[in-house]
Amino acid sequence: MTVGYDNIDVAAATKHGVMVTNTPGILDETTADFAFALLMAAGRRVVQGDNLVRGGHFKGWEIDMLLGVDVDHATLGLIGIGRIGRAVARRARGFNMRVIYTDTNPLLPDVERDMGVTRVDLQTLLREADFVSVHVPLTETTHHLIGAPELAMMKPTAVLVNTSRGPVVDEGALVEALKSHKIFAAGLDVYEKEPDVHPGLLAAHNAVLAPHIASASTRTRSEMCAVAASNLVTALRGGRPANLLNPEALNVHR
Repeated sequence: MTVGYDNIDVAAATKHGVMVTNTPGILDETTADFAFALLMAAGRRVVQGDNLVRGGHFKGWEIDMLLGVDVDHATLGLIGIGRIGRAVARRARGFNMRVIYTDTNPLLPDVERDMGVTRVDLQTLLREADFVSVHVPLTETTHHLIGAPELAMMKPTAVLVNTSRGPVVDEGALVEALKSHKIFAAGLDVYEKEPDVHPGLLAAHNAVLAPHIASASTRTRSEMCAVAASNLVTALRGGRPANLLNPEALNVHR
């Protein structure tokens, strides 16, 4: 009941004639909303401000209290520009952001022009972006795609947002980057060993941590349930589910 399926051994399922399906295309906009929510919350120190007020430490306006980084006219770097990445890029236009991206499957030139995005390599993106938002699937090549060398390339005023998969980011390296202020902040919805979270992240005042809820709106989760149920019913009736990931399984034991 999700888009990503890195937690399923598809090859083993296929070998045993087990169909694997997912729920793509439903949670794109909701996840993009949440990625932008994390971006703004981390950049503008919303959670720290909330804690300050709840803790009884707010004594009145101060000119240098909880200074953050501007979103308007900032540069947004998208690592991956699939459906969700494109949805985040659309939201960035409302904040007059410059949008750069990196992806192994680049957009067509006319699509780039229409969206107002520019493709660059990963190193350039990390050096130039004020906000880096990760939108790639978890594969062998994306595991720890963002590690210590990549974090070192980012601006000390930059914010990292991850709503893709936890292991794409090296949590240990991120903790060190946050602790030493090599980057300004991070907004995370996913973790390397969910539901466990690195103790260093829990202690980091400049990390906004969410419990994997990027797609958690009532409408979106309801539609995901409906699609998963439809996939199941179709399979039980001997049909081919619309979102079948391993069609080879249909030929096993037949």
